[in-house]
Amino acid sequence: METRQFGQTDMQVSVLGFGGSEIRGHSLADVERLLGSALDAGLNVIDTGECYGDSEELIGKAVATRRDEYHLFTKCGHNRGEDLPDYPEWDPRLLEASIDRSLRRLRTDHVDLLQLHTCDLDVLRKGDVIKVLEKAKREGKTRYIGYSGSNENGRYAIRTGVFDALQLSVNIADQQGIDFTIPMAIERNMGIIAKRPIANAAWLIPDLPKSAYGYPYFERLQTLKYDFLQSGAATSIATALRFTLSVPGVDTAIVGTAHPERYVQNADMLAVGNLSDDEYQAIRALWEERADQHWAVQE
Repeated sequence: METRQFGQTDMQVSVLGFGGSEIRGHSLADVERLLGSALDAGLNVIDTGECYGDSEELIGKAVATRRDEYHLFTKCGHNRGEDLPDYPEWDPRLLEASIDRSLRRLRTDHVDLLQLHTCDLDVLRKGDVIKVLEKAKREGKTRYIGYSGSNENGRYAIRTGVFDALQLSVNIADQQGIDFTIPMAIERNMGIIAKRPIANAAWLIPDLPKSAYGYPYFERLQTLKYDFLQSGAATSIATALRFTLSVPGVDTAIVGTAHPERYVQNADMLAVGNLSDDEYQAIRALWEERADQHWAVQE
């Protein structure tokens, strides 16, 4: 699988990464098969978060013995669980406790990237939470620190100059960041992680409820009307994923799934490489023509 230089870090990351949100509540045996097949397919990025239920714990149990085969990313900030101190959300003491808990769950003494998980702009500006991540970096609990979030929050995080990486939504239905945020991250040579890279495949779910996570994308795609979405599931998903990985600056795309065979299929989709420039620009042109200027990047 293709790898790319991850910003100014010493990491070469696979273009396809594993998103740990979807495995919560699954059996350890299923997660062992899933992550084993993903690593065997050449994937070397595992991204999770402390608020993803038992995801961190499952990852720690499933692949701790293969720790030298992948870069481990997690997020902190939306703390869950009775085993944490009863401090207000975003209290630095609570954040520190949750970072230590993540390391215990993941069965490691450090992660490769610790990301602040989409906090309000006021929290960012106060600066206390950033100091917690910087402290964790100094203490060797993480090699690098990042911010997961978009829009003005993400742009402020970039401007601080302290983060090594940025994670944001980038896909065929979410392109505002391509124009307004990613160029800022590129200028600072940050590693860039694309989340929701296939727009939750919302076009393949005609009865998607309005409460669903991907419903905003379903609505947007009714306006964008890309012809390739009518080409069948495999082709349309491959085109959408290759579009995201064709965006200048994107280093890895995080895909979540609970199906063990899916990562081999996704790896095969990417074997042909990026979209041609004509294909990429055609999708960008339709976005410029049809997108509502008020469509913010989805958090």
